[in-house]
Amino acid sequence: MKMTGAERVVKALKGQEHDMVPHFELIHDKNVREAILPGASYEDFIDYMDIDGVLLFDKVFSWKYETVDESKKLVLDQWGALVHFTSNSLGHCIERVIKTEKDFDKYVQPDPDEEWRYESMKKYVKRWKGRRAIIAHVTDVFDIVRESFFGDEAYYQTMFDNPGFIDRVNQVVLDYNLRSIKNQIELGADVLAVTGDFAMTTGPMVSPNHTAQFLTPATKKQVELAHSLNVPAFKHTDGNIWKILDLLVDTGIDGLHPIDPMAGMDLAEVRAKYPDLCLMGNVNCGATLCWESVEQVRQEVKQCIQKAGKGGRYICMSSNSIHSGVKPDNYLAMVKAIKKYGRYPLRLEGDKVL
Repeated sequence: MKMTGAERVVKALKGQEHDMVPHFELIHDKNVREAILPGASYEDFIDYMDIDGVLLFDKVFSWKYETVDESKKLVLDQWGALVHFTSNSLGHCIERVIKTEKDFDKYVQPDPDEEWRYESMKKYVKRWKGRRAIIAHVTDVFDIVRESFFGDEAYYQTMFDNPGFIDRVNQVVLDYNLRSIKNQIELGADVLAVTGDFAMTTGPMVSPNHTAQFLTPATKKQVELAHSLNVPAFKHTDGNIWKILDLLVDTGIDGLHPIDPMAGMDLAEVRAKYPDLCLMGNVNCGATLCWESVEQVRQEVKQCIQKAGKGGRYICMSSNSIHSGVKPDNYLAMVKAIKKYGRYPLRLEGDKVL
């Protein structure tokens, strides 16, 4: 029996039987959308592509920004950090809000209960509830604290010099995120996405011990809140995460994205070690989606389904997002291939998807 996109996504995350490999993305860049469906709204693009879920990325949909220099595309994010926007949907932090611990003593956090933050959530629930998975989103605490409050070098040094300070800042951001999660789910979100990189292509950003001390506890609390409200949750982190994979799984996540192919991660290996975890990804958003042929995109989609699709705990996505460098025709080919080759029961010959 044909299911809705909402049913597919939730059932895949919960490990329940469903009819087709689901698909959605963290972000669809406006330029790619415009090339595929000129003049269309984001909502109409989602319907046109018949995507199974829609994710409300917090930095796009619910963070507050204050313009500093419009000509230079400089803004203050809601935490007080200076951010530069380029051609991508997300900006790059260039000046942090915290210089000393005394700065933080006077800090006033943003209000997660402001009603305007949830206008898109209300709109999407009204439009798609029951048809497409409505995916609540928060940027993970580590990502916000490292980027907006400290910067990399100061963050890593503070872990050794003043770990209690990091705990204080973490708690402020965690309190905001927990309230945001609760608000989004109570408005009708079906799934929680917690995103923020814990690793680079060569390995984790911090040691497993420091990951366990400063990073995963906040992730765990966010996942626990979603579960207490009967909503599954997944974590996104790029990079080679083998050394901290057990720590991530131990947070209770239902799904993991994207099993980064550019960092040497392999869907089949992760599936073999964690058969009960929903895997999400990992069509390469670098080479494959940016400059390879349409046929190569199709073959990579088939390989991903072959490696992770058996048993249903799989959502086929890009290895990060549909960013501005993705060839529109390649993304179209990816979606069509998922719908063609991802029907259950999978048509297999040996270990190959037909």
